[in-house]
Amino acid sequence: MGMYERIYKIDQLLSERRVVSIDELLDRLEISRATLKRDLSVLKDQFNAPIVFDKTLGGYRFDKDNKLSGTPYELPGLWFSAEEIHALLTMHHLISDLDPSGLLGSHVQPLQSRLTALLGTADDSAEEIKRRIKIRIVRGRHVHLEHFEAIGSALLKRKRIRIDHHARGKNQSTQREVSPQRMIYYQGNWYLDAWCHLRNDLRSFSVDSISRVEVLERKAKDISDKRLDEILGAGYGIFAGKKVQWATLLFSPGVARWVSKEHWHQDQKGAFRADGSYELKIPYSKDTELLMDILRYGARVKVIAPLALVQRVLTEINSMKLSYE
Repeated sequence: MGMYERIYKIDQLLSERRVVSIDELLDRLEISRATLKRDLSVLKDQFNAPIVFDKTLGGYRFDKDNKLSGTPYELPGLWFSAEEIHALLTMHHLISDLDPSGLLGSHVQPLQSRLTALLGTADDSAEEIKRRIKIRIVRGRHVHLEHFEAIGSALLKRKRIRIDHHARGKNQSTQREVSPQRMIYYQGNWYLDAWCHLRNDLRSFSVDSISRVEVLERKAKDISDKRLDEILGAGYGIFAGKKVQWATLLFSPGVARWVSKEHWHQDQKGAFRADGSYELKIPYSKDTELLMDILRYGARVKVIAPLALVQRVLTEINSMKLSYE
């Protein structure tokens, strides 16, 4: 039990009882007399708790008639145990490292400072967490903080935004008025799911490809979560669409055990074959990202179906071969 847990317990005992003996406090808190003395000093000095020792009753009690220094006494309403503080600090560290642009870190830094202060001199402090937990993110693209904040603000306030968007595939820039629906952090990058009023349809925009954001006073069009998932979440990866088909991939026994533990899609279906290979079936709408992930496994994976995807992989392999000749 950490110090702040103990003083919260002391406060609870003294609030519920007229008086609490030293022996009972030591027994309930499982601490030494020296530790109890320090905890009581913290309560009195830092939180202005009106604690007095009553010789007549033989224990500690709150002196409700004579408040120490006349300042009201109250413990913080939001209270964390040492374990909860460690968990929060760990999550903050993970968020900071998962976000290559540092977009979220500055907003939760004040919380980290307060949590670090609550930890006091604990060995597993925020500095120790940073030292012991490391996450390496590759291929994360830079996002401008002002664009991220403007999109996030409009998203929560349900406002439309006007964006300048660069489609890297076509190398074209367009201006769009969109109603933001949700932001997604996917494979090291941020994406905005939004209703595009130019195309009159749902679209997913890579936030790093947005060069300008203007928050409008017009109310955003709301799309249900069900429809968002049906259109933008039904297929594999971030490239989604309404028409979904199923890909059947066969992985060699050498990589089967690893692939069987991987999460490609929430609706995926997988099974081992008698020879130790692994058959994976996943839904997809556009094959752009799926093709890249298939090629990542090289000769250790074979596309079984559909035929169009087989042809796409063969075409890519032949193109790769020609580039080396």
